[in-house]
Amino acid sequence: MRTDDGHIIRECLNGDSASFGLLVDKYKAGIFALALSILHDFHDAEDITQEVFIKAYKCLKTLKRWDSFVIWLRSTTINLCKDKLREQSRHRDVPINEQTPKVIENASLDSYRDEQSSSWRNEALDSMNKALSSLPEQYQQVLTLHYLGGMSGEEISKFLSVSHATVRQRLSRAREHLKAEVLAMMGETFEQQRLQATFTFRIVEMVKRIKINPVSTIKNLPWGLSLATGIIIAVMSFNPIMISFNHIGTPIYSPLPVESKILKVGEIPVDVVKTSNIAILSSKIGKGNGGEPKKPDMQNALSMAPQGKGGTWTTKASMPTARISFPTSVVDGIIYAIGGCKGWGDALSVVEAYNPSTNIWTKKANMSTPRSWFYTATVKRKIYAFGGWDGSHTISTVEAYDPATNIWTRKADMPTERALASTAVVNDIIYVIGGSADTVHSISTVEAYDPATDTWSKKVDMPTARWGVVAAPNADGNIYAIGGEMDNSTPSYAVEVYDPTTDTWTKPVFNTC
Repeated sequence: MRTDDGHIIRECLNGDSASFGLLVDKYKAGIFALALSILHDFHDAEDITQEVFIKAYKCLKTLKRWDSFVIWLRSTTINLCKDKLREQSRHRDVPINEQTPKVIENASLDSYRDEQSSSWRNEALDSMNKALSSLPEQYQQVLTLHYLGGMSGEEISKFLSVSHATVRQRLSRAREHLKAEVLAMMGETFEQQRLQATFTFRIVEMVKRIKINPVSTIKNLPWGLSLATGIIIAVMSFNPIMISFNHIGTPIYSPLPVESKILKVGEIPVDVVKTSNIAILSSKIGKGNGGEPKKPDMQNALSMAPQGKGGTWTTKASMPTARISFPTSVVDGIIYAIGGCKGWGDALSVVEAYNPSTNIWTKKANMSTPRSWFYTATVKRKIYAFGGWDGSHTISTVEAYDPATNIWTRKADMPTERALASTAVVNDIIYVIGGSADTVHSISTVEAYDPATDTWSKKVDMPTARWGVVAAPNADGNIYAIGGEMDNSTPSYAVEVYDPTTDTWTKPVFNTC
């Protein structure tokens, strides 16, 4: 898959609006971090990041040099942030960028870790933002790009168009001005505030409604050449320059990298319950220039067990079909990879099975309904697929796959159409929990499906509306709903317990002794 900016932009201009998601996934972390370094507010930074990409899509036709796309994004972000600050200054009396150097002395990592209340977290964020405000702007930029954007020194140098040595110097001097506990607090706070997968999804859905004129189909024109001139026709070869914002830490949605390098940093959700022993990673992690972590070299290969204490990684046979945003299920020791999508294009119906004992993949019958962003559950050696996204909207379709006969069967639709809903099985009843019906707002709906009767029943709503929940059935017969994402890409700390026998939700009491 071609992943250079010029090729992706050309695909967008030729009508493939879903390809724009590749550019969003590629640059969103850096743009978000840059906006935060100026605005010091996570919600405002996310709003600006969304506005930047929507504006970028509308202006693709007028962009003269496609290889300077990231430079255009950067300058647009800075200008929009400045406009935001000017607007805010008209509605308040306090000066912009009022600096309070003493807050550096007041920030405490101990209190950050000990207190979990929302009010305290707001105070921690405020202290951290004020500490950043006490630094020169260029130091704020490199810190947020590094800690929030997850970018290496080399990636920051490309993003800011400065030398790698300059970046190392700025990072070093910025760290000298902040206490160690402030830096640690910054790393932990930024880890919780990074943009999630649904941000890219929302942008793609928005740009689908924006009409841009396609470019000419004349071949062999250099990328970025204005077709209006029609003067120079040549065949150009080039090496795509990748800027991938790989996270230092891994958010709740961990990706399955595919054939495109930039997709390795996407945050696409997979069935975390069924895929705990499957990952795609083959690399040696060491130190790069300046003592910064060297990014792993992702490959489209199946590997098992991390290198180091407890085992080693072994490269296995690659999937026949590279894809993202798909669930897996296990029946009789065979791993089934179901549906998903390539990049941000059309949803897939492909089903492939992997046998760990023979290291062989086999093609299975396609799922009847192509989809991604959905979850599966297994009951009595049959796999059930619930809802998801079919490439244009969320769906309520339910289908069952029988590995013994290699046949898919249509089942009763979910009462509530949705994507990113979690599943858990208790006593052969499948509980579908939360999700999103419009890819923007989370829902708390819980519905139960009985495979034996092919019927649905409504259950009491989950207390906290969210999608991407880890729904873990426990030996006590209860289901633990852990984490997830709420509206506006806000990660949830909630842990709530559902008792199927009483149809009630409770919050667990943890023993802190």
